[in-house]
Amino acid sequence: MKSKAAALRCAVLSGAIVMGLCTWAGMAAAQATTRPWNDTTLSPDARAKLLLAQLTQDEKFQLIRSYYGGPDRPANVPFPKGALASAGYVPPIDRLGIPALEESDAGLGVASSDRMRPGDHATPLPAGPVTAATWDPQVAYRGGAMIGSEAHSKGFNVLLAGGVNLTREPRNGRNFEYAGEDPLLAGTIVAEAIKGIQDQHVISTIKHFALNDQETNRNAINVQIGEQAMRESDLLAFEIAIERGKPASVMCSYNKLNGDWACENDYLMNQVLKRDWKYPGFVMSDWGGAHSAAKAVNAGLDQESAGEVFDKEVYFDAPLRAALAKGEVKQSRIDDMVQRILRSMFAVGVFQYPAGKAPIDAQANLKVSRETLESGAVLLRNEHDTLPLDVTRLQSVAVIGAHADKGVLAGGGSSLVTAMGGNAVPGIAPTTWPGPVMYHPYAPLKALRDAAPKANVQFAEGNDIAAAAALAAKSQVAVVFVQKWQAESVDAPDLSLPDNQDALVEAVAKANPHTVVVLENSGPVAMPWLDQVGAVLETWYPGGDGGKAIANLLTGKVNPSGRLPVTWPRDLSQPPRKDIPGATGGTPPESVDYAIEGANVGYRWYQAKGIKPLFPFGYGLSYTQFKHDGLKVDAHGNQLQATVNVSNTGARAGADVAQVYVHVPGAKSARLAGYAKVFLKPGEHRTLTIPLEPRLLADFDVAKHGWVIRGGQYSVSEGPSSEDLGSPVSVQLPAGKL
Repeated sequence: MKSKAAALRCAVLSGAIVMGLCTWAGMAAAQATTRPWNDTTLSPDARAKLLLAQLTQDEKFQLIRSYYGGPDRPANVPFPKGALASAGYVPPIDRLGIPALEESDAGLGVASSDRMRPGDHATPLPAGPVTAATWDPQVAYRGGAMIGSEAHSKGFNVLLAGGVNLTREPRNGRNFEYAGEDPLLAGTIVAEAIKGIQDQHVISTIKHFALNDQETNRNAINVQIGEQAMRESDLLAFEIAIERGKPASVMCSYNKLNGDWACENDYLMNQVLKRDWKYPGFVMSDWGGAHSAAKAVNAGLDQESAGEVFDKEVYFDAPLRAALAKGEVKQSRIDDMVQRILRSMFAVGVFQYPAGKAPIDAQANLKVSRETLESGAVLLRNEHDTLPLDVTRLQSVAVIGAHADKGVLAGGGSSLVTAMGGNAVPGIAPTTWPGPVMYHPYAPLKALRDAAPKANVQFAEGNDIAAAAALAAKSQVAVVFVQKWQAESVDAPDLSLPDNQDALVEAVAKANPHTVVVLENSGPVAMPWLDQVGAVLETWYPGGDGGKAIANLLTGKVNPSGRLPVTWPRDLSQPPRKDIPGATGGTPPESVDYAIEGANVGYRWYQAKGIKPLFPFGYGLSYTQFKHDGLKVDAHGNQLQATVNVSNTGARAGADVAQVYVHVPGAKSARLAGYAKVFLKPGEHRTLTIPLEPRLLADFDVAKHGWVIRGGQYSVSEGPSSEDLGSPVSVQLPAGKL
C-alpha cells in the first residue's frame, strides 16, 4: 500500500527535482517492504527486533565490539578498513543495510587526529565549565548541535561526548571536560548538549559512568562510597541527564566502584541504569575499560571498545564465544546487547540520515563557540569599575603573558580539537600524550586591537617580569593573561599557577593599579595577588574565537553573565581531601574515600562544615546591578514551584541567574533545586516561575529503594549565589515516597 501511495503522489507532480524526491520516496517505501526494519512508522524497539532476527551469530558479534581507528597503534594491529581515523569503528553489515559506526572523541568538539587525517580541523567549544557557567540550557543545546552537525558532515555518527562527572576534586585534570559540582546544574546542562548532538542524527554517549572524579590511578583506583551518597550526588547527575537528554549510549568508566570495575559492575549497569532507570540504550566500555567476558556481559556491558589495542585481550570475541558455549552467558543476553545497539541507531536516525562528507559553515560554528564563552565567562572581581574598558577614552593597553599574542589555551587529552590554523604555539612540552599543549589561533591581542583601534596596544611575553612591569607602568591599563594547562590522565598536585606567574601578576599590579587578570585554566587556582588587582575574568579554556569573545567582554560589548558552577576554595585546607596521593609520583593508593563528603559535594561540603570559600558556587559579577525579591512557593503535594521577581536596577542590559535552594529538615547544607537565567534591559523586571526538582527535596532511602520525602518544614531561599540568599520561605510537606 505504501508503494502504491508513493507512486500516486509522483504521478500528480512534475519537475525533475520533484521526480527525484519521489523516486527516493518510492525506493524508501519499497525498501520498507523488503527490509521492514526501515519502516519509520515503527518504534525503534520494533525495528531493532525485526533486524535482530535476520542477523547471523557472527554478525551479532561484529556489532558488540569496535576497532581502534586512531594513531599510536601496535605494528601488528592493522588499521581497520573503512574507518575514518578516529577513536572507534564498527564495520557495516552491507547485506542488511546496517551502516558502520564511526566514532570520534568529542568532549569539546569533534576531536582531531592530525597524524591520521593531515590538515583536519574542527570548531573547538570552550571548556565544559564555561557551558555550565552559562546556566543556560539553550546555550548548551546550541553547542551540542554545532558539534553534532560538524561530526555528521565529517562522516561520524557516534560522539564520545556528554561528560557529567562531578567536581569532587578541584585538581582533577579532566574537570575542564565536565559541568561542575552540582547534580542538577550538571545534569540539565549536559542533557541539552546531548539533545543537540542527537538532533543531528549522531549518537552521543554520556560518560564516565560512574564516580570517575580523579585521574590519578584512574585505571585501577577503587572508589569507596555508600549507596545513598552516590545516588544523591554523582548518580543523580547521570539520572537527570539521561532522563532529559536520552543519550543513545552510556560509557562506563575505568575505575572500580566499591570493589568492582565500573565496566563489570552489576550495581551500576544492571541494577541502577537498566532496572531502576529503565535505560533502553547500550553501554560501551571506555578505551581500556573492559576486563572480562562473562562477568562484564552479565553485569550489563553491551559493547567492548577498541579491545584489540587497549584491553588485555579482545574479550567480546573468542573469550565470550567460549563463555557462551559453556553456558556462562545466555544467548538471550547476546541478543539483548545487539538489540540495544540497533535500537539506539534507529532512535537517533543513523539509518535514515547517513553521515557523510558535506559542507560546514565554519563561521557560523565559530559564532556558537564565541557566544558560549560570552555567556559563560565569569567576572570574579571588578573593584572601582575597572571593567569594562572604555574604548572611546582608552589610549594605551599593555597585554601581557600566556601567549596572548598567538592564541588561547586548550586542555589536553582525548578531547583535544585542532582548530583551523592548527597549533598557534607548537613545541611546548609535553608534545606527546596527554599533549600536545595546544593554543587555538584566536589571539586576544589582535582582538583587543580591533576592539580599541585608537589605543596603543602592546604585548609583553611575561618571561621578563621587569620588562612586563615597565610596559604596564607606562600604559593606561594592563591586562595580564595567566594560564594553567591540565589534561586527561594526570591531576594537578596543587592549585598554584606554574611558571612564576604569581610574581608576574604582583609586579604588574604594583606598576599599574588598573590591572586586569584573565584566567585560562581548568578550574580553581590560588590567587595570592587577588586583592592587588582591579579585575579578574575567568574564561577557563576559551575555545573557538576565544580572543574576540574576551575582547568583547573586557570592553563591555558583551556584559559578563556567567556564574560559577564550582566552589572556589581559598586553599587546600578547605576541600575534603588535602592532597591526591600519587599525583606527584610514587605509588598511588588503591582506593579513594568519597564517603568523607558523601553527597555533600562542592558548596554542600563548605556549608555543612561552616567553611567560607574564596568564591561560592553560583557567584558572578556583572556590569549592571540586579534586585531579587518577592519569593513565593506554591506546593501541590510534593511538587514545589517558586516564583521570584528579578529587576535590572543598573544602566546596562545584562543577564542574571535566579537560584533556588532548599534546606531539607535536618540537613546541614542547602541543595540547588531550580534555576532560571533571565536577560533584562535597564529598568526591566520580570517574574520568573521555577519548578523545583522533586529529588532535591528528598533523600534516597536504601531500605525502601527509592526517593523519600522526610516531611516537615522545608526552607526555600533564592538569590544570585549559594551564599547570597534572600529571606527563606517555609513550606510544610507531607512525608511520602516519590
